[in-house]
Amino acid sequence: MPELSRFFGIVVKMIFFDDEQHHTPHIHVYYGEYEASIAFDGTVLAGSLPVKQLRIVSGWMALHEDELYEAWNDAASGKSPKKINPAR
Repeated sequence: MPELSRFFGIVVKMIFFDDEQHHTPHIHVYYGEYEASIAFDGTVLAGSLPVKQLRIVSGWMALHEDELYEAWNDAASGKSPKKINPAR
């Protein structure tokens, strides 16, 4: 599962060929003992994150939407997605 970005203790990853679990474009987010799958529109598909971290990730996703879709398309076609700049 390639790591796309890491910031403020949050790790963002994308799974290759993850269509079986979720058909919508999404990322996997890890923060301490929390894990969540989050659609690009900010909907939590599975798991949970603390509210503060969810807001940070949602803002980061809004700023990097084009890069996330590019990473999704790469992952869906079996290519390794490129890293995305962290939140600052």
